[in-house]
Amino acid sequence: MKTYTKEEFRELLEKKVRDKRTKTLEETTDKDLFYAITSILKDSINEANIETEQRYINEQNRQVSYLSMEFLIGRLIESNLINTGFKQVCDEVLEDLGRSPRDVYGEEHDAGLGNGGLGRLAACFLDSIASLGYAGNGFGIRYRYGLFEQRIVSGSQIELPDNWLREVYPWETRKIDEAIQVRFGGEVDFVIDNDQYQFSYKDQEVVLAVPYDIGIVGYENDVVNTLRLWSAEVPDDAVSPEPYMNQLEYKQSVEKISGFLYPDDSKEEGRFLRLKQQYFLVSSTIQTLIHRFKANDDLPIEAFHKKNVIQINDTHPTFGIPELMRILMDEEGLSWDQAWEITSHTFAYTNHTIMQEALEKWPVELVKRVNPRILMIIDEINERFCKSIFDNHESLRDRISEMAVISDGVVHMSKLAIVGSYSVNGVAALHSDIIKNYTFNDFYRLTPEKFNNKTNGITHRRWLLGANPRLAELISDSIGDHWVKSPVEMTQLLRYQNDESFLSNLAEVKLHNKKVLQEVIYKKTGIEVNEHSIFDVQVKRLHEYKRQLLNIFHVIHLYNEIKRNPKLKMVPQTFIFGAKAAPSYHLAKEIIRLIHVVGEMVNNDRDVAGRIKVVFLENYNVTLAEYIMPAAEISEQISTASMEASGTGNMKMMMNGAVTLGTMDGANVEIAERVGQDNILIFGLSSEQVINYQNKGGYQAKDIYQTDDRLKTILNGLKDGSYAKGETFSDIYYRILTNNDPYFILKDFTSYLETHIKAVTLYEEQKQWNKMSLVNIAQSGKFSSDRTINEYATDIWKLI
Repeated sequence: MKTYTKEEFRELLEKKVRDKRTKTLEETTDKDLFYAITSILKDSINEANIETEQRYINEQNRQVSYLSMEFLIGRLIESNLINTGFKQVCDEVLEDLGRSPRDVYGEEHDAGLGNGGLGRLAACFLDSIASLGYAGNGFGIRYRYGLFEQRIVSGSQIELPDNWLREVYPWETRKIDEAIQVRFGGEVDFVIDNDQYQFSYKDQEVVLAVPYDIGIVGYENDVVNTLRLWSAEVPDDAVSPEPYMNQLEYKQSVEKISGFLYPDDSKEEGRFLRLKQQYFLVSSTIQTLIHRFKANDDLPIEAFHKKNVIQINDTHPTFGIPELMRILMDEEGLSWDQAWEITSHTFAYTNHTIMQEALEKWPVELVKRVNPRILMIIDEINERFCKSIFDNHESLRDRISEMAVISDGVVHMSKLAIVGSYSVNGVAALHSDIIKNYTFNDFYRLTPEKFNNKTNGITHRRWLLGANPRLAELISDSIGDHWVKSPVEMTQLLRYQNDESFLSNLAEVKLHNKKVLQEVIYKKTGIEVNEHSIFDVQVKRLHEYKRQLLNIFHVIHLYNEIKRNPKLKMVPQTFIFGAKAAPSYHLAKEIIRLIHVVGEMVNNDRDVAGRIKVVFLENYNVTLAEYIMPAAEISEQISTASMEASGTGNMKMMMNGAVTLGTMDGANVEIAERVGQDNILIFGLSSEQVINYQNKGGYQAKDIYQTDDRLKTILNGLKDGSYAKGETFSDIYYRILTNNDPYFILKDFTSYLETHIKAVTLYEEQKQWNKMSLVNIAQSGKFSSDRTINEYATDIWKLI
């Protein structure tokens, strides 16, 4: 891309402000400047995007299409400035104008396209695919409203609409000329002609999928790939079909498909809408891929899989498997065997959970309502799959009912994804082992060659270079800047473990970042925190298995200790939470309320005297994370062992110098392998122990409750109103004791406390703590998404 001097960039900025905002530079607001900067960037990005796409066509590269229901891309302005090489000159021009770059860039709203780690992983992957120069694009849905905007009112979560598109989103380009028709419902009929089935459709609801393209900029390599987001609209010539009363009702129904990130699934119509979203995504995407293949490749349709690989991010895009079969058979005239050969060599499936309740299952009647032909194809896939096991794998015959894609009137999406894909990967070594040995052991025995591991990663360009520029500068000053393109070179930092000057500089960077977060906390909550206290951080989705409850139980324990002995010496600690609970997840919302009630009690008690503080930052998102990660010192990764597939927050905080305090779960296992046991704080049950308790029993939470006075006091306080304002939390109390503590909070409590005591002791030895921090930073290069994508590209996608 073209580079600019400061003078050239200022002139261009002045012209954009005049042309687009009809103002002079002196008259501009921060928003005016934001839109002018994005316009400059978009001109360069669009030009590079056209050149990139043409190069892929000319070279006839095999391309990967990454399908995901979520892309949590956050703000793009700073990452685009960094990747295009414009960041420094833009910062300087803004500063010369007397403006704060941080304030100008802060005018961008986080895109409401995702919720948690699944969507953020997809965003990091797209960044790495482009930065490594691979031919690959993302496909998702352009949700009009994101998950929700979280507000805390009297300690409770309130959900407001996340209207992230209330202002013009400058990075997208509407491509109405490339719109696709997606058909739902209706009836399917067939005739047999020359021993071939000919299918016909009638009374289907037609929806127009309109693409909005966002350029995904590679780091300083002139590559710009595309994230294509589909918006559901009514075709211009459409007439409202049955059962809609009128055109307005029909229009509203269609627009709901891309209306909300997560429809309310408490009723059947909400679940049906979720299924329509999934089919809408895959049908529009696969139709597009076939159109492109036929237009750009001088090959027969039978070669589609040789030029295309489709990676499905979790089970949500699994309908893509029967949809590709439908198109190949019904529209391209291929036989079942021909279509299956192509389809089963096109799809690759990434699994993100081993929890049975999280593995998607859909009633066949709902699938039939979405598209009856799709259900017919799934049913045929199931029949042929089960027959092949019976005919060819005698040792698995008694497992057919457990392996069936359709059973008891339900379609099992994970099983469909495994059967229809040529690759199945987990996202951390431990997770992949659990998949093979427990969750999908039957499938692993059937086709072991399909299964592999690809440990997740994060883009170090955003999470270190962008979010923590002072640390990035310190690293570059010490070992050069080659680590930006080759993050494994950060291991060169290990030679500074005993360099007091470097360790001192590292501590200064951390203190600066803590002060920045301190300001954010005060602005958002009014709570004053001590920048010299330990910043202990747990930020992620609120779910019982992630055990925010264990964390707040520890805080209550510390508070009780202080109340018993007000003169107790204690290193000051600030416990920072950030999390959204799903609107219908009552217990998760109760845990949020508990955190706030405990925070009010702790933060306002004179006996505590600032030794502990509790902060809950509402509406946790990518932008807020970019302030939190650089300031974190203890990274709470405390999920019940075996239940967290990987985690990426652990990688972000590790890369920014925090020390992980966690269970041997997900990627924590690999972090421990990299940094060594002296540089991580591990506690609690192992995954094997948890799985053994789950399968064989032997754990009684009430026994611990009866014999541990610390826990009895904490739990009784939930029921008897011992905390602030006499509020009670009986549902949490009974969840633990009546349901036998399903996430082993009581079982791991003592180990958790002991490990925290160890952490605080280590923190008091600041030189030792800084060395631990350094080792974590130095070893974090392995967890760059560049490494992950190189593994996908080599082992699964065969792009090399």
